[in-house]
Amino acid sequence: MRVAVVWNHDHTGVINRFGQVCPEDDDREAVEGVAAALREGGHETLLCEGDKGLLATLERFMPPDPQARPSGIVFNMAYGVQGECRYTHVPAMLEMAGVPYTGSSPLGHGLALDKVLTKRLIRDRGVPTPNFRVMRRGTESTGDLRFPVVVKPRHESASVGLQLVHEPAQLRQAVEMIVTQYAQDSLVEEYIEGREIYVALLGNGEIEVFPLVERDFGDRKRRLFTWEDKHMAIGAPQAICPAQIGSKLAAMLRDISVATFRACQCRDYARIDLRIDRSGQPFVLEINSMAGLGMSTAYVLAATTAGHSFSSLVNRILDVAHTRYFGIGIPKAERASNRDRIFPR
Repeated sequence: MRVAVVWNHDHTGVINRFGQVCPEDDDREAVEGVAAALREGGHETLLCEGDKGLLATLERFMPPDPQARPSGIVFNMAYGVQGECRYTHVPAMLEMAGVPYTGSSPLGHGLALDKVLTKRLIRDRGVPTPNFRVMRRGTESTGDLRFPVVVKPRHESASVGLQLVHEPAQLRQAVEMIVTQYAQDSLVEEYIEGREIYVALLGNGEIEVFPLVERDFGDRKRRLFTWEDKHMAIGAPQAICPAQIGSKLAAMLRDISVATFRACQCRDYARIDLRIDRSGQPFVLEINSMAGLGMSTAYVLAATTAGHSFSSLVNRILDVAHTRYFGIGIPKAERASNRDRIFPR
């Protein structure tokens, strides 16, 4: 089958420079690894940019079928170039053009990227999440919030802008930094001292929950996994899988993770980040609607612990998306020989 792996690497393919620029770095190794896994699965692949030229590129690679059935599918890894809710941009283009793709819809990405909406949605379903406030100045009432608090942008991911604030006097500066640098509200939520757990999900109707992953902070004083940590070559807190958690608590973590996935209208695969406080109470921090697929990521670690190879995981994600669209997995007859085709932009 023809599979276009879409990412955002070259950010020049826009009409104007306007709005907030995407702060996330593309992971070339992960994208190329996914493309190689798809070729190993027998698919014909094309790596292309998720920019203004995307639809023309896809039309050449997977031309319209006379029977009106899509002649290919997109493996979406695009974080977006600029503007608000950037994860939604490529899925929205593909919806309009009638091209199937992996992962969440614009609605799912939009809900998951808005941390405030996520928290309100999951609270409505009885899922515990830390108490919070939304701030623009840092001088708003904190109400019953207990310090320390975590301050972060409302609409970003990958721990961008994450700050730990211990005293009310420090709050204004932290909020102002978010508003100035990211041009958006700040989410201010109570810091949960305890264990940090990641839950990786795969599927739609019947959702597979992979073994739980724990972030091991060791004897670090600041027990947060920051943007800087994620880009350290050495010294970053390590991930442990499977996490050593009792069966009753593990079942609770799985249940609230699936509830979060469904509340946020996510599809195919995602990762939920949680904290367990000292009394054993879990709290959902956020959901990652496009979990990272780099070899060192928590999602891939959980999948390999469950018995997947990287190649089988990637091809399983593709198969899950195909089943969602067409009711069946990808027939073997549609799997082309391993070859790349390069099309001009």
